[in-house]
Amino acid sequence: MGFSTILDILGSIIIGGILMSIVFRLSDAATEKTYNNSGELALQQNLTTVAQIIEYDFRKIGYCADWNKLPDPSKAILFADTSEIKFLTDIEPDGNLDSLHYYLGPTSELSSTENPRDRILYRVINDDAPVKSNLGITQFYMIYYDALGDTIYFPVDNYGLIASIEINVTVENVAAYDTSYSRAYWRQIRMVARNLKNR
Repeated sequence: MGFSTILDILGSIIIGGILMSIVFRLSDAATEKTYNNSGELALQQNLTTVAQIIEYDFRKIGYCADWNKLPDPSKAILFADTSEIKFLTDIEPDGNLDSLHYYLGPTSELSSTENPRDRILYRVINDDAPVKSNLGITQFYMIYYDALGDTIYFPVDNYGLIASIEINVTVENVAAYDTSYSRAYWRQIRMVARNLKNR
């Protein structure tokens, strides 16, 4: 009778241990799924926010409520590179001509986040202080096309030739559960600001 009692106790310890390890594994899997799902939601929200701001601003290239201040829209783009652009527009449709400058900061600038690839996207209005956007952007890349749809190669010599822009934005999570960062991608193919066509 003593021997069978010891066997019963050992059997229940083993079964209890197996059940406990299953519960811990399920708990860990549930935590990972919750973290990843909330990260995916934040990622999609960040990408949507960035895309809406960029699309709104870029569609207004060369626009001014008082058209006499910018009679030649071909002079609206002041600088254009792969990840940097500066152009003239009327931010608030009040008739005042503003300059808007977008550029991507270096990766070394964001050491506070876990993701080693994310960067700050800067948006500068006139000569104001740059507005930083840290939404997990890892790529902000542009390709420029002329009126015939041909690619304008870098360095761009004549900004007046730019008729449309392809914008590529990649956003990743700023933190990951196990170093695998989720990624979302947005591409605006051949975005045309209406005022660039008024030449």
